[in-house]
Amino acid sequence: MIPAGLASIRNNPAGKFSSAPYAAPMGWVLFFDGDCAFCSKSVRQVVRFDKLGKVSFAPLQGELSRKMGFTQYAEKGGGSMVLLRESDGKTFTHSDGPIELTRIFGGWWRILTLARFIPKPLRDAAYRWVARNRYRFMGKTDTCSLPDPAVLKRLRE
Repeated sequence: MIPAGLASIRNNPAGKFSSAPYAAPMGWVLFFDGDCAFCSKSVRQVVRFDKLGKVSFAPLQGELSRKMGFTQYAEKGGGSMVLLRESDGKTFTHSDGPIELTRIFGGWWRILTLARFIPKPLRDAAYRWVARNRYRFMGKTDTCSLPDPAVLKRLRE
């Protein structure tokens, strides 16, 4: 089942939203903290490793995130990225998000999917620790830096 927010929104070549019917799911959407330098760098890494361009991006502070109900994941005290699989609307949060990303990347990255065998409470505790400290690691941005062209063409908003 495709979430209501995606059912009526599609990404057009200009990168703007359109209310035209949503044709076919395109892959995954990674919602990230747009105010976090650590998260922005992580997005650039996803672009680098996602050779087939299956993942697009949207900030957790954006309109699409608000429509999907994901804005609470941007909390400074330990938020989470949200990875949305468009084909069925399944979301992956906390430690499940990075594990699913390694599956999407394919190749030798898939070996990291074995992390699913680590008990989820332990994985999520490690993820929450990084999330709580993400601004300390790389800071917070008050303004959006211009993304590189590879990221820009994958932004949903």
